[in-house]
Amino acid sequence: MPNVYYDKDADLDLLKDKTVGIIGYGSQGHCHALNLKDNGQNVMVGLHSTSRSRDKAKEAGLAVGDVDEVTRESDLVMVLIPDHVQPGVYREQIEPNLKPDSTLMFAHGFSIHYKQIVPPANVNVSMVAPKAPGHRMREMFVDGIGVPALLAIDQDATGTAKETTLAYAKGIGCTGAGVLECSFKDETETDLFGEQTALCGGITSLIKTAFETLVEAGYPPELAYFECLHEMKLIVDLIYQGGFKYMRYSVSDTAEYGDYSRGPGVIDEHVRDNMRRTLKDIQDGTFAREWMAENDEGRPRFNVMREDATEHQIEEVGRSLRRMMPWMNPVE
Repeated sequence: MPNVYYDKDADLDLLKDKTVGIIGYGSQGHCHALNLKDNGQNVMVGLHSTSRSRDKAKEAGLAVGDVDEVTRESDLVMVLIPDHVQPGVYREQIEPNLKPDSTLMFAHGFSIHYKQIVPPANVNVSMVAPKAPGHRMREMFVDGIGVPALLAIDQDATGTAKETTLAYAKGIGCTGAGVLECSFKDETETDLFGEQTALCGGITSLIKTAFETLVEAGYPPELAYFECLHEMKLIVDLIYQGGFKYMRYSVSDTAEYGDYSRGPGVIDEHVRDNMRRTLKDIQDGTFAREWMAENDEGRPRFNVMREDATEHQIEEVGRSLRRMMPWMNPVE
């Protein structure tokens, strides 16, 4: 079991009289900045001069400046812009303005682990990676509830990197739920693997393939949507609440038997081998190099895949059926 830290293990006073620079004001950026501000910290938000988020941040009562300006003023700099954007912004605006003995922070280890960013030796390099989307994290913070996070130290220039990073984690509310210590490597590789094989790539491909199988066999697409997509949330909510055992307790014996007897035939050894290949691509940097090259080339494959996915029949059927259920607050 990794080391786990809570409120009692973190001293928010370590951030007293320090300035925290938040680079970016998206899902995570707005949450980190507002939570820290509500906890009494001096926060600045660094944004591109033409960013549409400037007005939002100012309306929230936050100080806003260009990225280079915010970096110069800050003792802690948390980088919360997309992975593929980070290297360029770092080289041009952050690196030339980092204070010696300051703390450079990330919420995901991609840029450090794959050496897209190589910080100087005179700064701390650390990570706090909350395990929740920013908007949900903010909602829970306002309700007095924290979300768990991962913490990692890649470079300790001052001898106090861990203590400073724990103070930051407390400032955004995560030590209220528990912060698990890990490495940049482990966070990055498990995060990418989870996204590709289960959370995003795996689940959407499983749903889509099951939907297509029923439709190809002549069943109405509306029924296929309900059985393969709509009810997925009900099952996942049960698993989230009490694990596989509670889910199986909650469904029928017929469903439970089908789970045991047919599930391993769908997710078989061939799928396991594909997962191992996916993990290898993550571990040896193949995926990271491919993703960065895709962005450098203007995203020619990414854009086609995104358009194709948007036009799939399951999306059209889903839009129609979700309009029947306004209590779900459907999003077009």
